Amino acid sequence: MNRYKTFAERIKNIDIWTFVSIGLLLLFGLFLCYPLLKIVRQAFFSSEGNFTFANFLQFFSQKYYFATLVNSFKVGIFVTFFSLLIGIPLAYFYCFFPLQGKKILYILCILCSMSAPFIGAYSWILLLGRNGMITKLFSAFGMTLGSIYGFHGIVLVQSLKLFPLVFIYMIGAFKNIDNSLLEASENLGISGIRCFFNLTLMLTMPTILAASLLVFMRSFSDFGVPLLIGEGYRTFTVEIYNQYLNEMGGNNNFAAAISVIAILITAAVFLFQKTIARKFGFTINSMHSIVAKKTVCSVNVFAHIFSYAVVALAFLPQIYVIAASFRNMKNQVMLPGYSLNNYKGAVSKGAFRYMGNTLKVGGLALFLILLFAILIAYLVVRRKRTVNNMIDTLSMIPYIIPGSVVGIAMIMAFNTKPIILTGTVTIMIVSVVIRRMPYTIRSSVAILQQIPMSIEEASINLGASKMKTFWGITVPMMSGGVISGAIMSWVAIITELSSAIILYSNKTMTLTLAVYTNIVRGTEGIATAYATMLMLLTMISIAVYMFVSKDGEISV
Repeated sequence: MNRYKTFAERIKNIDIWTFVSIGLLLLFGLFLCYPLLKIVRQAFFSSEGNFTFANFLQFFSQKYYFATLVNSFKVGIFVTFFSLLIGIPLAYFYCFFPLQGKKILYILCILCSMSAPFIGAYSWILLLGRNGMITKLFSAFGMTLGSIYGFHGIVLVQSLKLFPLVFIYMIGAFKNIDNSLLEASENLGISGIRCFFNLTLMLTMPTILAASLLVFMRSFSDFGVPLLIGEGYRTFTVEIYNQYLNEMGGNNNFAAAISVIAILITAAVFLFQKTIARKFGFTINSMHSIVAKKTVCSVNVFAHIFSYAVVALAFLPQIYVIAASFRNMKNQVMLPGYSLNNYKGAVSKGAFRYMGNTLKVGGLALFLILLFAILIAYLVVRRKRTVNNMIDTLSMIPYIIPGSVVGIAMIMAFNTKPIILTGTVTIMIVSVVIRRMPYTIRSSVAILQQIPMSIEEASINLGASKMKTFWGITVPMMSGGVISGAIMSWVAIITELSSAIILYSNKTMTLTLAVYTNIVRGTEGIATAYATMLMLLTMISIAVYMFVSKDGEISV
């Protein structure tokens, strides 16, 4: 009897949100689970259709392939180390020292972190490549610089790209430290560098671990930087791309096997991060905010020099690309004088169409991301059900999977009937929605957890329906967190390369792809023009967000 009663109660509790949950689950099943299952299935079959482990054995038994995995781990570890080495002191000086121009430093770090990684790589080629400006300058004095290509170049570019993530994370952690703890430490005779290592770093260790694993995952999954400047130094994600291109005419099984290995590795790193966070995480109740210290003049000067030098070095490539876009260029050679020839060439080759595609794909994708993120956040926070927890977990899977793997999975899933999407705008939109939605979901969940449920209950008690309350009360209150995540998603969408390079057709070419294809073709003048357009679009997006937001800060 109780069983029938329980079933009847469940039927009675079905409402519009139940159908929303089912709809979202079906969408994730079709556009995420199905492609991933397709790629997993293909990894365990030979080209003749027989079940086999040969694809995996080939990867681990041949040094050529296994070396790419070792190389990616090596790059990830070094990039993480240097990002921490730069980001932690920079955040410490930012929070604890009376730095001049703090707002400028923060904005420049945000711009560095949100620019397309491969544009940074391309910029350093223009500066330190074989025909680079700095290379030529040193050659004029009979000096030779080390090559920007290979392992050292990848580490340099990725470190300068990813240290701002550590910087932004650590600012939040330092601001949460109770200043009375630091004052007590000084009263006990522990101050300066001893206080920094023995107390300050220990209090922020959970954040340091979280930032470290985030940087490592982004470095490991990065595609554009090693593709442009790796040359003979082969990395894992580039090998996935190369194998897929090599197999396009026939057997895709080996490419699928490498993709599965990538999924397992990134999933293991993600689970390790979660375990570490649970085990070592703790909460600091900050009653007294930290205040900038009055320091010895020499220390204060060093803090200023270090902060501005690091940020200037990170931002230098972007400035140089903008300047180079006005230089006269023929293929890869810079000629005397300045002009608008690069922009004229870019326009004649389809700049407006590429910009239109970028805005169309980005705009439609962002609309869907906002819609789904708001709905998922509400289901996760307000309607705690097993199915909603499943949706939350599914939404985070693309966050840990390299973009090239997502692109290959989409091709394998939607290249044949009953659903054929390859070469269309739809598959580009689906890919970036799946890949970039986690940013907005997490920020939406965070803001909704801070909103008292009593406000919504009061609205319903006054006669408003659940959906009217949701759209009229809840969503407006969530807007701050939603917009913060949306700007992260938007910038990631318009600078997407790793999945787009596999999925695009000539009709769906975006600015990011136009930059890359022109670099590969050697028409670097036009590439600099496209890169400048893309950077300006990114800068305008961030500037608009900072203008309309209350504090002008972005969470990562």
